[in-house]
Amino acid sequence: MRRNYERRPRYMEMGVILLVSEILNIGYDVIPPVTLFTVIGQILLYVEAFEVPWSKWDICISGKKVLYDRNYKTLILSCFEHGDDMHLYYNMISFLIKGRSLEPLYSSANFALLLAIISLMTSSIYVALAYSLFNVTQDYSILNSCSIGFSGVIFALKIITTDNATGESFVSGFRVPTKYVAWAELIAIHMLVPNSSFLGHLAGIIAGLLYVKTPLKRIIDNALTTITGVPLNFYRNYRYRYR
Repeated sequence: MRRNYERRPRYMEMGVILLVSEILNIGYDVIPPVTLFTVIGQILLYVEAFEVPWSKWDICISGKKVLYDRNYKTLILSCFEHGDDMHLYYNMISFLIKGRSLEPLYSSANFALLLAIISLMTSSIYVALAYSLFNVTQDYSILNSCSIGFSGVIFALKIITTDNATGESFVSGFRVPTKYVAWAELIAIHMLVPNSSFLGHLAGIIAGLLYVKTPLKRIIDNALTTITGVPLNFYRNYRYRYR
């Protein structure tokens, strides 16, 4: 029996163990490098394998921090911290699926840059949503509400992977068209996990839609290939598939 003041090392937490087991089960050699590096990096960050000059709650993102305190580093850093081991586990399992699907289509260099762009877009939209809702409601708690995690980015990637999807999928026992699965999951997660960040997930969906449904896609894609010099593979008669 552990005494109350003894804290279990984070690498022994169930979510971390399950996640590492899943990576080994898939085979780390078949996971694309940027996807693997992103997952391993977030695991190491969570278990505090190395020191960083911030605490997770110092870099959680809120409208107040960005707009009034000018704490702009939260726009990126907040995406890669997680509140607990199961938060990390579910996010990284979902990201593994999407990364394995998307990274080969973009090439690793382009996918890494796309992740950075999508992360910044999602965080910026989160701040814009918080500020807009505050102006409507005058509720300061919306501006002060702070969130961390990769969920918003994952929702954006979900929109990308399901953009041209056909067929149906099940979300919490309900059958929905696969192309709308992100919206169904937004509602389901908000109902089942009340402390999840509805605005963060919604921001990811909006970021994904801006990318796939507006001229921004062509602008971003051109920027990716210009910076990396690597062509995008998905223009070769590819239809995105959802897994």
